[in-house]
Amino acid sequence: MNFDDIVALDKADVLASKRDEFDLPANTIYLDGNSLGALPKSVKSRVAQVVSEQWGSHLIRSWNDHQWIDLPTQVGEKIAPIIGAEKGQVICCDSISINLFKLLSSALILNTGRSKVLSTQDNFPTDLYMVQGLSDLLGTDLCQLKLVEEQYIEQHLTDDIAVLLLTQVNFRTGKLLNMQKLTELAHKKGILVIWDLAHSAGALPVELDKCNVDFAVGCGYKYLNGGPGSPAFLYVAKRHQSAVKQPLSGWMGHAKPFAFDAQYECAASINQYLCGTPSVIAMSALDAALDVWESVKISDVRAKSIALADVFIALVHSHASLADLRLSSTEDSIQRGSQLAFSHNHAFAICQALIEKGVIADFRAPNILRFGFTPLYTSFEDVWNAVNTLVDVVTTKLYAEPRFNLAGKVT
Repeated sequence: MNFDDIVALDKADVLASKRDEFDLPANTIYLDGNSLGALPKSVKSRVAQVVSEQWGSHLIRSWNDHQWIDLPTQVGEKIAPIIGAEKGQVICCDSISINLFKLLSSALILNTGRSKVLSTQDNFPTDLYMVQGLSDLLGTDLCQLKLVEEQYIEQHLTDDIAVLLLTQVNFRTGKLLNMQKLTELAHKKGILVIWDLAHSAGALPVELDKCNVDFAVGCGYKYLNGGPGSPAFLYVAKRHQSAVKQPLSGWMGHAKPFAFDAQYECAASINQYLCGTPSVIAMSALDAALDVWESVKISDVRAKSIALADVFIALVHSHASLADLRLSSTEDSIQRGSQLAFSHNHAFAICQALIEKGVIADFRAPNILRFGFTPLYTSFEDVWNAVNTLVDVVTTKLYAEPRFNLAGKVT
């Protein structure tokens, strides 16, 4: 593969024009959108308007005049088609961790008589922590975490499991789990399923309704580009909404929140999963960011994602100097998300050296160098230049310099 091939791929890219909708810094190749999405230009003007006009001039009237009160529902409905959900099943609120606590509680209540939550040892830690915290609160007779390796999930779908908690795309390796198959197998054993979509929503086709999923959570700050700390979202299948109950019974989840009744009565809809007052500025940013998805086909996003990663792998393999960079992700593009993981003894230092040279990747303990591909703004030329920079960092052993081995609070 040569540079002419790269130019041809960019010319044929049906998503190329979307790059212009993002405020990308000069002289930077951003391959970390799987951790924090880039800034859509529409967000800058929207946040400025919310702060200066809506809050600054209209003050508290904006809850009605600018429909602040409807933002959780409005944003949820924008996310719904991206994750394969019909209306009335997605709400935007809180964080993944808090939403997961709500959904775990709901699922355990629905599946009374069972107490075990099955998950994977390499699941994102916060998901496991929330189960552990709920177990500490309720006791192991009501909530007990069971961990298995990803390849052994099916063998452990037994009659004593209440909830199967899985992340669709492994945050380290990018391995993609089969949502439809695992959900179906779990249901045959009477197990309810919660899917974490943190690394799949906006990166690949997600079909919650088609796969008959029970519950799901996801974040707004990765592929949905809602900004740092962007509100999360949750999904509850319509068939469960009349029977579920979640423990964080805040006033926004009340059937009539402004009646100020002393007795709690949950909303008879997805709205019962709201808790406190929504973060209007943050949610407005996510709302504006989601407008980037207008006219975008998720199938085009997935096709480009696969192509970007395949080109990256091919270019890495073409350089003998990168032989010590071991691919931890599968080479089978159908079986991975929109990221690649490489293991290396000096992965952290290499990552820091790349960042100094304008290629933003990230590190995951213990030895993973991770590259994310965001098809709405990543180009094939970005991939070409990133690999060439990687070659330079490795061949010159730039990463061996002491400053690249100093870790900050966030790695």
